[in-house]
Amino acid sequence: MPVFNDSFSIPVSLPGKSTLPLNGLKILAGDIGGTKTNLALFHATRNKLELIDETRYSSTEYDSVKFMIRDFLDRPGGVEPDRICLGVAGPVIDGKAELTNLHWEIDSDELMKMFKVENVSMINDLEAVAYGLSNLGAEELMIIREGNPLARGNMAILAPGTGLGQAGLFWDGKYYHPFPTEGGHCDFSPRTEEDFRLTRFLQKLYGIVSWEKLVSGPAIFDIYKFLDQSRAGGAPEWLLEGLKNEDPSVVISQAAEEESDEVCIHTMELFVRYLARESSNLVLKMKATGGLFLGGGIPPKISVLLERYNFFDHFMDCDRMQNLLEEVPLYLIKDDKTGLNGAASFGAYGIH
Repeated sequence: MPVFNDSFSIPVSLPGKSTLPLNGLKILAGDIGGTKTNLALFHATRNKLELIDETRYSSTEYDSVKFMIRDFLDRPGGVEPDRICLGVAGPVIDGKAELTNLHWEIDSDELMKMFKVENVSMINDLEAVAYGLSNLGAEELMIIREGNPLARGNMAILAPGTGLGQAGLFWDGKYYHPFPTEGGHCDFSPRTEEDFRLTRFLQKLYGIVSWEKLVSGPAIFDIYKFLDQSRAGGAPEWLLEGLKNEDPSVVISQAAEEESDEVCIHTMELFVRYLARESSNLVLKMKATGGLFLGGGIPPKISVLLERYNFFDHFMDCDRMQNLLEEVPLYLIKDDKTGLNGAASFGAYGIH
């Protein structure tokens, strides 16, 4: 896959740059996910964001993000921030959020009083990724399909990890304006007979079968379990041990890449097809002629499989809009700190 040239940049709207105090501000940024959380302290000036300190936490080891933030700030040499901005894996309404896959409730007013900062912002984690696109360098992006690299227009982001995040960037003719969605919770639409059998399998587990149930880390294991029912002779011992002791989605995708197990191979063939189909859906709904970005924890780790299992061909397999889709640039975000950097950017330069 080709990479970007050094002149590539995405003009995301960050109107607060010109009003930031001349000596800058300390921004505590967080990327709060269902599995892991990254917290970092930045020094923001009108010209740049500078990382001061950073730590990764296991989200499930804490009952609330406020205790995690307190631990981060209480470490030796800790510096109190001027502002806090958190990207959270769930919808943010009136400064409050309940994390979809973690069962945390976060209140920005409570955090502002507790940590005595001038402002606490919360944005959706994929909205944070969208803001983070403004900070990405050429080495942090990969082209899946060049499309029309000169095209302008809306952009879309799709990011499978613990769940399935989706966001958009509205193009006003000069700048991109990120906005969140909860599109991963829309209903899955089966096409093939195998899709229908898989849907019935998932309905027994979850009732409603959303796209997140097909395109996420847990979904990989569910697809595998569905296919494994038809395996002749049982799974090999090495695979059973891996599935028991390690992250099943990693074990399955690695086995597919190494072509060491047929069920794992077919699991990832289906996963790539579903990822491509929902990517196509998202582009069409947003008319994202400016490009689609794949982010999250999974796509960078399976880039070989995206090519091997014909991601682009499945992306193009839509109803009568092939002429539009073939012009859309398709990008892979390699930097897993894009959301963290985007939260810092919004905390420093966004409108609060």
